[in-house]
Amino acid sequence: MKTRTLNKAYCLLLIAGLTLTNVSPVLANLDNGSKPAKTNKDSITIKKNSCSSKYKVNIYPNASHKVIFFSASGAEGRVYQLLLFNCDGRLIKQSQVRNRETTVLSQLEKGSYQFSVMSNDEKIEDGLITVH
Repeated sequence: MKTRTLNKAYCLLLIAGLTLTNVSPVLANLDNGSKPAKTNKDSITIKKNSCSSKYKVNIYPNASHKVIFFSASGAEGRVYQLLLFNCDGRLIKQSQVRNRETTVLSQLEKGSYQFSVMSNDEKIEDGLITVH
């Protein structure tokens, strides 16, 4: 019975868009039958739309530090750019990595951002980042 409740709760949390940093404390409390405790309200949600299957792009958050990690891989010698736009469409951050490198975007204020990953004027991926 507890396993069933745990799986249902986990699915509901994933559907609600909670990040893994917020899911773990909730699952731990559900497992012992108690009510969920208050969790850290800091979270970062990333929704991606892949435009090209030739490249692998990783964008993942660390909500407790309010940073986003960005890496990309594909053809040797390629340079990838992450462009971050505010809700008005203004470019607010830009980061560049070479093939198989990782960089960190920090100091993100709460809000919603659109992003695009480009390489040689080709859009590879885009999506939405929300910092809560």
